Amino acid sequence: MCCILKARGCVLGVFLLLHCVTSFYLPGLAPVSFCEPGSVQAGTENGQPQDCKSTIEMFVNRLDSVESVLPYEYTAFDFCTVDSETRPSENLGQVLFGERIEPSPYKFEFKKKEECKPVCTKLYNPKDAKQKASLDFLKKGMLLNYQHHWIVDNMPVTWCYDVEDGQKYCNPGFPIGCYVNEAGIPKDACVVNQNFIDKDTFYIFNHVDITIRYHVVENEAAGARLVSARLEPKSYKNNIMENPDCSGGPMSLTSKLDEELKIAYTYSVQFLEDEHIRWASRWDYILESMPHTNIQWFSIMNSLVIVLFLSGMVAMIMLRTLHKDIARYNQIDSVEDAQEEFGWKLVHGDVFRPPRKGMLLSVFLGSGTQISIMTFVTLFFACLGFLSPANRGALMTCAVVLWVLLGTPAGYVAARFYKSFGGEKWKTNVLLTCFLCPGVVFADFFVMNLILWGEGSSAAMPFGTLVAILALWFCISVPLTFIGAYFGFKKTGIEHPVRTNQIPRQIPEQSFYTRALPGIVMGGILPFGCIFIQLFFILNSIWSHQMYYMFGFLFLVFIILVITCSEATILLCYFHLCAEDYHWQWRSFLTSGFTAVYFLVYAIHYFYSKLQITGLASTILYFGYTMIMALIFFLFTGTIGFSACFWFVTKIYSVVKVD
Repeated sequence: MCCILKARGCVLGVFLLLHCVTSFYLPGLAPVSFCEPGSVQAGTENGQPQDCKSTIEMFVNRLDSVESVLPYEYTAFDFCTVDSETRPSENLGQVLFGERIEPSPYKFEFKKKEECKPVCTKLYNPKDAKQKASLDFLKKGMLLNYQHHWIVDNMPVTWCYDVEDGQKYCNPGFPIGCYVNEAGIPKDACVVNQNFIDKDTFYIFNHVDITIRYHVVENEAAGARLVSARLEPKSYKNNIMENPDCSGGPMSLTSKLDEELKIAYTYSVQFLEDEHIRWASRWDYILESMPHTNIQWFSIMNSLVIVLFLSGMVAMIMLRTLHKDIARYNQIDSVEDAQEEFGWKLVHGDVFRPPRKGMLLSVFLGSGTQISIMTFVTLFFACLGFLSPANRGALMTCAVVLWVLLGTPAGYVAARFYKSFGGEKWKTNVLLTCFLCPGVVFADFFVMNLILWGEGSSAAMPFGTLVAILALWFCISVPLTFIGAYFGFKKTGIEHPVRTNQIPRQIPEQSFYTRALPGIVMGGILPFGCIFIQLFFILNSIWSHQMYYMFGFLFLVFIILVITCSEATILLCYFHLCAEDYHWQWRSFLTSGFTAVYFLVYAIHYFYSKLQITGLASTILYFGYTMIMALIFFLFTGTIGFSACFWFVTKIYSVVKVD
């Protein structure tokens, strides 16, 4: 009874504590209130300024395409711009992803309706080489279906249109134009307008109809909050540039520019009140309309059930088999019975023999530990909502900062295992841990950055940011790695439960299934089977520019991947030890690490079957970045497999009586 009363008291205390806690918003994600110009809320109240804006600013982001890996800044296509305003500050993640958010000349007054309001007029003279080059680049963008990305009140301006089965898809971007080829077949967005019929002609979307929905909060003094911003791109050929009417035919551009061309950019905006959508759920209509939202949830759950079932079977087989073996071996008391030993106990004097290339293995284990902890913490914060799509660049920023700060575990793990392998070149071990794997990634990234620089892409990292990353690496990560290595080498080596014989035992001839290569190839199948569906959506978010927000499910798949890698590696390690093959260190690392090879094969299949990427530069960039992801995935899965196998081998040989 006392326990029950105490429990009730704790629950009551928790509720009282929650009642006292006030709500908070993440930095940059707090709601902004808007009021009509000249209203009381927009001015002051009792001499105090009110946090209520009347002007709605539109920001523009980079332009990208599913047919090209190269994103470009908004100014690269000669659209309407403003020069007097400064661009918003960008975090490290936005710079790494090539996001370039800039102010635009599109500004609206709250609740003020506008019809065909001019923004600017662009002139293209065929005799001017610079203007002709700008127009050619604009046509190239329309040919490759480059997309605008506009932002209002930190939410994307979407283009919603009907797709199959009567569903509506809201794309957080809209095309700059489209093209009708020489055969008269409309390409991309040209299929939405029946007036786009001229052959070998470009049609530019120089007008947008914008609809902004708002929700009036209960407290009238707080004004209204924007809950959605949608637009519909259109093409109009305005004869009177100073006073456009947006009633003419489509604005067409022929393949060859023979005479002077003028393009007038205009917009219309209207405001609608929405009583159903709240500010906290204003992203829902975008996420729910995406193809991967209504997916194949059944297939994903089916795959998870299969993976969990197989993992349970592996665990059951291992526990029952090992229990019988250990019980039988522990009953051996006489020397005559010991002579009849077979299987994994015969190699107890060689199972902890230092592996070949122990230096490289220890370095891989240190880097893999760094990546594993970084991935776990990043996904954990993403599950809590700190790294949502609304907080742009936060995911990559968190990952990079964590990697820099986790140099100490990397140096410690690498030093501990290298010392247990009998290594003495501790300086070489520390330097390789600091520079080998990060150096390979940075070299690949630097080559990709040179290509982006050459192509003039917005994804090219500025020189100052590159220097800042090098400073984080050399000034923070490297010293932390040295500190971890110092404590790792200072401690005594890992004590093994059995002694190692001086003379290595001869390994008998192995069957096909117990040889190294077949076991390694088979070991990566099951872990890859539990991630390939999520891998498809992750690749879509990276290369097809779709939003990814299912971090909770991704975290679950991450846990299942760790369990599956561990159990598959332990199972194969047990089979190899029973076949009297004691070379388990590198084999356990490569068995689960081979999942990265399947990832690489799947990425190649995805490139040729799902993407429409053209151009040599885009192809090199795709495979260059894919190699970075494959290397990181190899170190992560390999470390998980080795750790599980090391724990397994230590446990089974510590509970067995060895004469």
